[in-house]
Amino acid sequence: MGQALEAAEKLAEEGIDAEVIDLRSLRPLDMDTVLESVKKTNRIVMIEQAWPVCSIGSEICSRVALDAFDYLDAPPTKVSGKDVPMPYAANLEKLALPTTLDLIEAVKAVCYKA
Repeated sequence: MGQALEAAEKLAEEGIDAEVIDLRSLRPLDMDTVLESVKKTNRIVMIEQAWPVCSIGSEICSRVALDAFDYLDAPPTKVSGKDVPMPYAANLEKLALPTTLDLIEAVKAVCYKA
């Protein structure tokens, strides 16, 4: 959540108003809030520390594509951990996790800003 808020602040400086949603539980999954945000912003960028395959971010992006396709102006996008076993060494673990910069780049991509 800290990375998302930090990215939103930096994006605001560049004129991009990002809405941040903190899904505090996965069961029940608050898809109504997610879908309302997509209807308002016409975009979704998920960030999670999980692997990129078969994650909650994948499920949410899939459901957004199914339930809010007509509202999307860009593909649902995920920023996730690298597709590697989680390293034990702290310096390698840091490299395997998504960064604020990764999130900022993904948001700019769905907003079609370089």
